[in-house]
Amino acid sequence: MKLIIISGRSGSGKSTALRALEDARYNCIDNFPVELLPSLVKNILTEPGHREESYAVCIDARSHGLTSFPNFHAGIDVARVDCEVIYLDALTGTLVKRFSETRRRHPLTNESTDLLQAIESEKRLLAGISSLADLTIDTTLMRSGELVETVRNQIAHQHRTGISLVFRSFGYKFGVPVDADMVFDIRCLPNPHWVDELRPLTGKDAPVIDYLQAQPAVNEMFDDIVRFLERWIPRFEADNRAYMTVAVGCTGGRHRSVYMSERLWNHFHGRFGNVLVRHRETEV
Repeated sequence: MKLIIISGRSGSGKSTALRALEDARYNCIDNFPVELLPSLVKNILTEPGHREESYAVCIDARSHGLTSFPNFHAGIDVARVDCEVIYLDALTGTLVKRFSETRRRHPLTNESTDLLQAIESEKRLLAGISSLADLTIDTTLMRSGELVETVRNQIAHQHRTGISLVFRSFGYKFGVPVDADMVFDIRCLPNPHWVDELRPLTGKDAPVIDYLQAQPAVNEMFDDIVRFLERWIPRFEADNRAYMTVAVGCTGGRHRSVYMSERLWNHFHGRFGNVLVRHRETEV
């Protein structure tokens, strides 16, 4: 039995993720009470025709029994149930903006709790789930279509052939991605932004690539990151880690971090089960 638990703060894209799994032929249930999860799993396992099917359950702040989730998770029979916890989140300011734009009502707001307080309270309510997440997806700058693609590529169509690795470039001026497992700060490297003809380009353009590859410090940084990852990613993989996001940051997230993430993707592509590269500041 395959079981995906989708959770996250309201406005982070849970409904979109659940629809993507439904399109991938998962049996999906929204707003499911946590205390009923053991009964759901037990009933499915006792039905021969259902044991080989895939299920996705969405749990959020509306669900009852949130505090019992760690006990459920600890008691899963891993020999019979392949369970993954996927947690979606975004920066608090982004969630506030999404609710303001759509004029939706947050499920935790009331006469004494405003929107910002509700969103912060929701983070505390879901801490028991987020701390157990196999994969955290930062949807701060994701379009709906990109989230669907991420769910399809990393979750719905994933076969257990090794760790799923994402290299994500970002700009520190916009904040560190919430889904980062490892963060490499490369702001000490020469910055193409200060070269007039390179400023409008990105780290995927040939003139920027040529400029950075000619810098000894850039190649030294690349070699050091590769050595670190080659040593430690297999350790995480051996510990049954299914997903890992390696975030690479520079100041604006357009030149150095994009170049380095692309170069790391080229180096590691094909060495692990699924290796992707994403550029937060240039793909919006």
